[in-house]
Formats: sequence, C-alpha cells, structure tokens
Amino acid sequence: MFPFKTRRTLKRHREELLRLPEDVVELILERLPVKSLLRFRTVSKKLKSAIDSRRFQERQQLIHMSRGPDILFVSTNVYDDDGRLVKRVNDLDARRFAFGSSSAYTVHVPTNWGGTSVCHSNCDGLLCLYSIYNPSVCVVMNPATRWRRTFPLSNIQNLLLHRLYKGTPTPKLGFGKDKLTGTYKPVFLTNSSGFGLDNVTTCEVFDFTTQLWRYVHPASPFTTNPHTDPVYLDGSLYWLTDCEEEPKVLSFDLHTETFYVICDAPFAHVLDPWSVTICILDNRLCVSKKAWPTQDIWSFQYSNMTWTKMCSIDLTQTFSWLGEPEWSLEPIAILDKHKLLLQGRDYRGAIFILDLLTNSYHLLVKPSYSPISLCYSQSLFSV
Repeated sequence: MFPFKTRRTLKRHREELLRLPEDVVELILERLPVKSLLRFRTVSKKLKSAIDSRRFQERQQLIHMSRGPDILFVSTNVYDDDGRLVKRVNDLDARRFAFGSSSAYTVHVPTNWGGTSVCHSNCDGLLCLYSIYNPSVCVVMNPATRWRRTFPLSNIQNLLLHRLYKGTPTPKLGFGKDKLTGTYKPVFLTNSSGFGLDNVTTCEVFDFTTQLWRYVHPASPFTTNPHTDPVYLDGSLYWLTDCEEEPKVLSFDLHTETFYVICDAPFAHVLDPWSVTICILDNRLCVSKKAWPTQDIWSFQYSNMTWTKMCSIDLTQTFSWLGEPEWSLEPIAILDKHKLLLQGRDYRGAIFILDLLTNSYHLLVKPSYSPISLCYSQSLFSV
C-alpha cells in the first residue's frame, strides 16, 4: 500500500509543478542540489529542456556558490615501494564533514587509472585528471553528474612517456575557462631545459573542438616552479616562477592566450622550491612561503597591485599532526568567512582548520592516505 501511495503523491506533485509558470518553476529548481535536478530531468521533456539550458546551469551554480564553497576530496591510487597498489581505507567517507553552509564530498579515481594526477585549477565544478604514464587517464569530469570526456596526451607527455627523462619534474596541467567564449582549455606550461628543447618554456593548449593540442607562441619568458600547481581565477591561469632571488607571479590569459608577469612575489630568496605555493582563497590570488617555525600567506589586491599578509601559521601548533613539514602546507579554502582549511602535502597529510579570528587549530582528520583536497562547487556543466 505504501509504494502505491508514494507513487500517487509524486505524480500529484509533478502535475502541480508543471502547472506553475515556467519562470517560477526555474526559480524553484535553481535552488535544488544537483542530485535532485538529475531526477527532475526525467519528469518531463519540458523540465529536461530547462535544466539542460546553459542559462539555467549558470544561474544554478551562482546561487550555490553564493552559499560558500564546498570541499572535494579526490582519492587517487597509492602504491608501495614495490609498485603494488595499497588498499585504500575510506576514512574520509566514514565521516561527514560540515562547515556551516559548506559540505565535503569524496570522489575515487578507478584503480586501473595508474599514475593519476589531479589538476588543482578546477573551475565550474569540473575536475581535470591526467597522467604521464597512462594515456587513458586524460579526463575532464563532473563528479556531481558523473559526466566525463577524455582528451589525448600532449606532445610533452608523449616526450616524457617515450624518452623517460629521469630527474625531470612531471609537468603540471592547468585547466580553466575563457570567460568571453565559455571555452574550457587544458594548458601545459613546461620548462624546456629538462627536455633538451631550445626555448625557455613550452606551452600547449588543448582545443576540444578540433581534439588537438597546439603550441602557443611566444611561451612564458620565465621558467616556472616545477613543484607548484597552476591555479585558475577569473579567466586566467597563474604560476609562480622559479626565480630564486625574486620570484614572480605569471598569468596566462585564456582568451588572448598571452603571458604576463603581474607582479613580484611578496618574498625573495627561495632556496627551497617546495617551501612556496600559490592558491586561490575566497576568490583571491594568494601565495604562501614556509620558513620554520611559521608559514605566511599573502593575498593580492588588484585595486592597487599590492600584497597584504592574510595570516601567519604557527607550525609548532601542528607539530603533533605533521611533524616539521618538508613542504609548505596547502591552503585549500576559507569556510564560514574566517576558517582556513589546510592540508599537509606529505603521504598522510593531516587536514585541519585554522580559525583566523581566535587563532586556534582544529584537526579534522589524519587520513590513511593523503587525498587531493580542492575548493569545489557542484554544477551541471559539461564540455
């Protein structure tokens, strides 16, 4: 009896919804989570057409982004010293993290996707995965809808795959959107010296329309720090250069496909390239440098092109979780306006919160494996 009553109730609600004016229906749907919207797509052709429209998808994401960012834990494969896959303990799945209006989600990379790297410059709820050693793992995916699309290896990836340059850092992929055309672009910017090439850097951009990689000329006049991932903000990708004395912040406009040095970093004399990082916090470009026993984070002010120190992390407060970290901590996101989410970058990097108001530290989890943690917003987008 209960299933029949449930079906009858759902049918009545569906009929009532479809009797409402279209603009009212869309206003209701825009506030629903992606999981619910995927179900509503099956109700009628009218709702499917509305939900699949680009205009609706853009408004839906803007509404959800206004509530604050969510967090995505990407569980990649972990191998031991003998090359065997380590069994993953889902300790992040076992706990449901909630940060005020923000939530945390976990996505697992399939075990046959060996050597997977995660692009840190995600945008519009899309996640980009790539591998130097596995040609089948160049994928743009939407974790919320489970949509995905593959793309081929770049020329630099093929060079690494076939020649196996030992001691050459693996290139880091950038991913972002040309805001004028709405086109998504994976971008490789590689220091050329490690590959025996003549130019300072080599830049390749993938075109989803032609399904081909193409070179960008001229590429960056400065080599980049090979141990930091590029980040995306407002139509551009950003890197830190590896100038030891005066590191710079390098941008790549995804519309004009032109490189610019926007400013010097707020620190100098970087002897250890692992001690610095670049990130996006609260929709602001930020950089960070570790110098034991502290790690400072600066935020860039576009209005006057200057840096402002956001906070200083007392690494002695996290010593019981991380020891003395070899690398700089990874800032992930600012939650509830004053809670900074951070993660250690070692094999079992602890994930914790620094309250910027009270200057207190709170351990969330010390996972059995270290996932890639990203600031995230669920969406309906695809490429």
